[in-house]
Amino acid sequence: MTLQEKVENALKEVKPMLQADGGDVELISVSDDGKVTVKLMGACGSCPMSQMTLKMGIERMLKKSVPEVKEVIAG
Repeated sequence: MTLQEKVENALKEVKPMLQADGGDVELISVSDDGKVTVKLMGACGSCPMSQMTLKMGIERMLKKSVPEVKEVIAG
C-alpha cells in the first residue's frame, strides 16, 4: 500500500466527524517526505477554528494512523 493510499484510508475515518458539522476534507497531495496537503471544505473552510481542526484533529489523527506523515498543511 502506498503512502497516498494509507492517508486516503485514514482520512475516511475523520470525514464523518467533519461532515456531521457541515464540513469536509479533500486530499490534495502527499509528498515523499511525509507532507500532506488537504483542503477544508464546506463549514470547515470558513470556520475560525479551521486551523485548530487541521492541526489538532486531522494532523494528529493522520500521524497516529500513518506514522510516515510528518505534517498536514492547508492547500
